[in-house]
Amino acid sequence: MRANYKLQRLYLDAPLAPGEPVPLGKDQAHYLLSVLRLGDGAQLLAFNGRDGEFAATLRPSGKKAAALEIGAQTREQPPRSRLDFLFAPLKVGRLDYLVQKATEMGVGRITPVFTDHTQLHKVNAARLEANILEAAEQCGNLAIPDLGEAVKLEALLADWDPARRIIFCNESQAGNNPSAALSAITERDLALLVGPEGGFSERERAMLTALPFVTPIPLGPRILRADTAAVAALTAVQMTIGDW
Repeated sequence: MRANYKLQRLYLDAPLAPGEPVPLGKDQAHYLLSVLRLGDGAQLLAFNGRDGEFAATLRPSGKKAAALEIGAQTREQPPRSRLDFLFAPLKVGRLDYLVQKATEMGVGRITPVFTDHTQLHKVNAARLEANILEAAEQCGNLAIPDLGEAVKLEALLADWDPARRIIFCNESQAGNNPSAALSAITERDLALLVGPEGGFSERERAMLTALPFVTPIPLGPRILRADTAAVAALTAVQMTIGDW
């Protein structure tokens, strides 16, 4: 069942079941009561990434506090995506965009990866989490991606499960169309690796292409910014071997 985009959706970090009221945090209550100016009896949708989506009724208790009265389930919880998204962190504004789009595209896990040419050397995990949740609320996703701990590329590859194939966006790969390489992949537990502005270093490309569980794909005839390349690659993977 597709998402209902006419109602406000709200992520709740609490178990959800019909008939169970869920108190709202201060920020969520303020948003609904003061920003959206919703009143007693307003209808919403609630989800927690575990129990599915439920109809909910807003029940204020004063001007600054409220709870949601949970009603019937509107959508069952889907299985978590088997596609991981590995990316080199970008500057903050474009990093927010990248995480939001990866969430919208239905990845199961998002992991920042530090490479030789990465622009940032630390990330704000709380900010990334907030962007993931906001994107899930707005686009109707029920399966919320996990956020992996930021890691250096070498450490990631050293601990990687070879049963999960990595699709490596290689700007130096011969050819323009990634379809042939993607169509040849038989595994369904996958990860997509996208590099930073300036791409991967020669050392990193040699390291990646030498691994038997890595499939390099070209990025086409045009030069793409890293965030554009990520969205384009996610689209290609989802359409060819994903859950589009």
